[in-house]
Amino acid sequence: MIKKLRDRSNLTQRIVAALVGAPLIILGIVYSPTSFWLLILAITVLTQYEFYKLLGMSGGLPLKIYGTFCGAVIISLTYFIETYTIDFENYYIMVPMLTFTFFIKLYKKKDPKPFVNLGYTFLGIIYVALPFALLNELAFWKGSFQPLLVIGVFIILWSNDSGAYLAGRLFGKRKLFERISPKKTWEGFFGGAIIALVASFLYWKFTETLSMDQWLCIAAIIATTGTLGDLVESLFKRSIAIKDSGSLIPGHGGFLDRFDGLLLSMPFILTFIKFYARLN
Repeated sequence: MIKKLRDRSNLTQRIVAALVGAPLIILGIVYSPTSFWLLILAITVLTQYEFYKLLGMSGGLPLKIYGTFCGAVIISLTYFIETYTIDFENYYIMVPMLTFTFFIKLYKKKDPKPFVNLGYTFLGIIYVALPFALLNELAFWKGSFQPLLVIGVFIILWSNDSGAYLAGRLFGKRKLFERISPKKTWEGFFGGAIIALVASFLYWKFTETLSMDQWLCIAAIIATTGTLGDLVESLFKRSIAIKDSGSLIPGHGGFLDRFDGLLLSMPFILTFIKFYARLN
């Protein structure tokens, strides 16, 4: 079935993948706190390991398995701390775990640049695992499970991506950042931003979560940092001369392609929500 889907047009692939993937993600988020944790854990592991695999294609030797394991531990620790299952002090487990990467590299004989590859290992944890861990902070904001906040972020992110894709294909003329991504245009950027703002307004109308101002600001953050996140990933892919980070998601590429906008958006989204709550 996946092979047949890949033979179809890119737009058809994207639509079919979205119709299958989006409901599964939403179901995993709302079904229970445990299903939410398992969903985010699975996405993190797949995305982070994919990132390390791409680094390997460029000659890097990150600690793929151990680095991904550290990312999974960060996700799990954040979840269990936010659900008050364990104490905050358990975060200190990560200090010796991360330090242990130096000891592992000490015994890697076939690594001409051990400290460069240590940097790659830490980069995978910071770039991929930490933003996904922040989703736990968002989901359990104010001490209770609030899946609608996470779903709202995903819906706005998807709306921005879809709007940018369609507006770019229909009206795209002026290049946004040609050196990094020749296909991205200003028309696509503004098309995505408008759709994201509309989606955030409608989501506010039908849910009792954040205020209208907060949702609109989150949409603006996603439209800006999500686009920059996409460009950052494009810069990474161009540096190793590949088009997609993977092929697991027809029409979208790999997990890194699908969630690149979220990775650089989440730190800004959560910081905005935390500071907004303090000021109001």
